[in-house]
Amino acid sequence: MIPFSILDLSPIAVGKTAGDALAQTLQLARAAERLGFHRFWVAEHHNMPGIASAATAVVIGYVAGGTERIRVGAGGVMLPNHAPLVVAEQFGTLAALYPGRIDLGIGRAPGTDMHTAQALRRDVRAAVEQFPKDVLEVQSYFAPEQPGQRIRAVPGAGLGVPIWLLGSSLYSAHLAAQLGLPFAFASHFAPDDMDNALAVYRHRFQPSEHLAAPYAMLGINVIAADSDEEARRQLTSQQQAFVNLIRGKPGQVPAPIDDIDAYWAPHEKALVHSKLKHTIAGSPDTVARGLSNFIEATSADELMITGHGFDPAARVRSLELVAELRSRALHRVEPR
Repeated sequence: MIPFSILDLSPIAVGKTAGDALAQTLQLARAAERLGFHRFWVAEHHNMPGIASAATAVVIGYVAGGTERIRVGAGGVMLPNHAPLVVAEQFGTLAALYPGRIDLGIGRAPGTDMHTAQALRRDVRAAVEQFPKDVLEVQSYFAPEQPGQRIRAVPGAGLGVPIWLLGSSLYSAHLAAQLGLPFAFASHFAPDDMDNALAVYRHRFQPSEHLAAPYAMLGINVIAADSDEEARRQLTSQQQAFVNLIRGKPGQVPAPIDDIDAYWAPHEKALVHSKLKHTIAGSPDTVARGLSNFIEATSADELMITGHGFDPAARVRSLELVAELRSRALHRVEPR
């Protein structure tokens, strides 16, 4: 069976604080560890009222310090926002504190709007052109120190922190294949290029000292509940949040509602369904069929499960149900 992992954005629910959200992230990570999930990743977003994981390395340290075994990492760090040496020092420090448990997923998007990107001291055009070189620079800081090396990451040198490339288009698929790195595709919100990106990555992959064969992890939204109706109701929190983003009014994660059709306009509904195409919300049987079909269709090496939810208890319950499905050899469930 392929590994199942978790991506969490530290969602800030309406009426709650960032501190509440981060405490709930740790609770979710502890549940994921208890239930046998492989990794727990958080992602860098800026100027988003409903997301508390902007200082991603800090959150990773908090989660790793509050768990014992599960791998913890970034899904991802937006490298153009940072100097490569700073990223290497941060993740070298994490790897020194929590040996064998830290992953560094790297993306090239800003993780925010263009105005905020400028506040991050980010030259958008130069960052795109510089990205491949910056990835190589981060890699070099994790390699064993060389004689005469003038700049080193301390901690970091020689620690070999695993690097992933993240993407929502073909660009990172090409680069991950060229560098022989594992690849994580954001199919949970950018499904359109998933099939092409996988084909490019697998066909063009060049073995490296880091990875002998292509390894693709795919994001998918999953909300499992005891009934289809309850899962679809929980999903309305994420759907409302997406609509608010479309309207240019991002905010805290709203509570579920009974009638989502009363909330969105037809064109908004179409866009949300398009962007959240790879979403499974339902009872255990519904989720088992959906995940089985997704794995069969994509031949994913690992799934990164996410779900932008309002109720922490419902999110933990969803993980419990998914873990039960996986223990029942999910990939053998026959589609109806």
